[in-house]
Amino acid sequence: MVEKLGDSTRTEALRAVPDWTYDAGSGAIVRDFKFKDFSEAFGFMTRVALLAQAADHHPEWSNVYNRVVIDLTTHDAQGLTALDFELAAAAERLANPPPQGEPDKA
Repeated sequence: MVEKLGDSTRTEALRAVPDWTYDAGSGAIVRDFKFKDFSEAFGFMTRVALLAQAADHHPEWSNVYNRVVIDLTTHDAQGLTALDFELAAAAERLANPPPQGEPDKA
């Protein structure tokens, strides 16, 4: 089992994914992504799903047309773990790939 992050570690980890917010009520980090259309949103979800399955760490999410809302928390740890921030960072890279010709900074 992975270890639940403490408050200061969580605050520090959030700096690496600044578009995500901490929801104290659910104990999750949350991000609302907006895409050009449904096809782009669904393609993004598919790519994130493949990473989530490989990591055995699955998001709670919803999709309406061009929007995807992702909530990440580790239920086994009853809070946030490094896995949540790793998947959040991966989702950011998938949603915001570098322009063609530029190397990925991941």
